[in-house]
Amino acid sequence: MTEAALPLWAEIIIAVLVLAGSAIALLGSWGLLRLKTYFERVHAPSIIATMGCWCIMHGTIVYFSLQGQGLALHSLLIALFVAITVPVTNIFLMRAALFRARRAGNDAPPSLSRSTGSQERDS
Repeated sequence: MTEAALPLWAEIIIAVLVLAGSAIALLGSWGLLRLKTYFERVHAPSIIATMGCWCIMHGTIVYFSLQGQGLALHSLLIALFVAITVPVTNIFLMRAALFRARRAGNDAPPSLSRSTGSQERDS
């Protein structure tokens, strides 16, 4: 595939999208290092994986669509896979961490189902 020069407007759009995705990834990584507990840190990687991935995906769609013969949607499949799997994986990891913390007697957020039921019985 020969690389043709892209118009300036396309290069600017691609650069902004890729830099925005990179900045979001940097902020998420910084949050992962800065936050103290697992339950606080668990949100930072999901921001990286979703928002940063979508910005970079849009940049690759613009780039490859302008370089090829038509609309290039191959990166959309990757972003959709990430958007579907990250929240599900995050929920499973949080539930496992809650279970382990409660079993070990560590400080963990209270169960909503138990606190709601005990409030109804008390009143």
